Amino acid sequence: MQLRTVSQLLSEDVKLPEVDIKGWVRTFRANRFIALNDGSTLNNIQCVVDFEKFDEAVLKRVTTGAAIHIKGELVESQGKGQNVEIQVNSLVVLGDSDPETYPIQPKKHSFEFLRENAHLRTRTNTFSAVMRLRSALSFAIHKYFNDNGFYYMHAPIITGSDAEGAGEMFKVSSLDAKNPPLNEEGNIDYSQDFFGKETNLTVSGQLEAETYAMSLGKVYTFGPTFRAENSNTSRHLAEFWMIEPEVAFMDLNGNMDLAEDFMKSVIGYVLENNREDLEFLNTRLQNEDKTKPQAERSEMNLIDKLNFVTQNNFKRVSYTEAIDILRNCKPNKKKKFKYIINEWGADLQSEHERFLVEKHFKCPVILFDYPANIKAFYMRLNEDGKTVRAMDILFPGIGEIVGGAQREERLDILKEKMAALDIPEEELWWYLDLRKYGTAVHSGFGLGFERLVMFATGMSNIRDVIPFPRTPQNAEF
Repeated sequence: MQLRTVSQLLSEDVKLPEVDIKGWVRTFRANRFIALNDGSTLNNIQCVVDFEKFDEAVLKRVTTGAAIHIKGELVESQGKGQNVEIQVNSLVVLGDSDPETYPIQPKKHSFEFLRENAHLRTRTNTFSAVMRLRSALSFAIHKYFNDNGFYYMHAPIITGSDAEGAGEMFKVSSLDAKNPPLNEEGNIDYSQDFFGKETNLTVSGQLEAETYAMSLGKVYTFGPTFRAENSNTSRHLAEFWMIEPEVAFMDLNGNMDLAEDFMKSVIGYVLENNREDLEFLNTRLQNEDKTKPQAERSEMNLIDKLNFVTQNNFKRVSYTEAIDILRNCKPNKKKKFKYIINEWGADLQSEHERFLVEKHFKCPVILFDYPANIKAFYMRLNEDGKTVRAMDILFPGIGEIVGGAQREERLDILKEKMAALDIPEEELWWYLDLRKYGTAVHSGFGLGFERLVMFATGMSNIRDVIPFPRTPQNAEF
């Protein structure tokens, strides 16, 4: 007899004389009704036990959290809430659960409590829904790139370069921390380290992806990245996942086209394939919204936000035009923004980005041609000498979600920019080689995967969309 999932059984329109299923007990009521869940769906299947058929000692072991194996008959449900239920003929307890100490009791738990029990939190409806959506988004990303002729590249996790120039990197070393070798100047002698040089965990696979794009044409990376930023906000992790496509012979306009199509595709995928989980999370958010003051309530529910992305063309606006709009808008003039926009060159904050999307244009926005001094060294300098061919995608409720650019393909200008920022040429000699041997226009962008999962699930804390969050003073599990 084939083992079935709860999801499969609940979708059956016909009765089955014999079914075989395994899962975890959510509740056991009146020594008769077992709510069983196996992670395949939000919903539990009701398993009806005839008390007289089973040993009392076995039934006492059927507690919340226990793993059980049931065989029985799938019949039309006598109660409300689902079409079918299982009349139990055989019940085996595979793994006991202590009802006194099991953390995930059938009651409401705070997210903070569930983070402390991250190894069990996917046994709740909220976190099982979030992680199923995370899995679906991951699949949709790979599917999109595969369908569009991209090659998947595994960028190195250990690197000797700092792609972002931020300097907030985790060091990788095999040297004795208490007694490291020193050079003549009294500094740590990294030539004696495992790699013979100072190395770190990567903050981005972009630079390496560019090398592959300049031979394979279209590539993408999708892997873990790390940032040693001592930040405990709801939007920062020390370990997170990045999606970074790079494409040869593509300019900024092509990059914006690709990013818009990509975002619509992956969000459209979960709207079509994960409706049950989305509707559950949508209801959760609506109920949470009712507890907030009117001014803090969301204008759009979760599903409306996702449709807002898939059903609208993204408005393309230059940074200069956006600054003019923001400088002259009511919230800025009345000093309701936390960060007042006074002049060109300001680095936009989330409140400004959300105003452009939610209030002014009422659609997703792509800002482009940013000031060079607030963007990375590898972005192509425009003819005006003060802006670069960068672009950011802005979404409702979250602000910036994608950042990208046309890359600087001119060797002399790239060298000048690196020198101005004190980036040694010998550190990135291989990156400069791309501009010496067959250079060409090329572009790409980066998307923080957890930021996407937050948007798609409506979760407000980034710690709740990754299986085991890594943050300052926290590397549990």
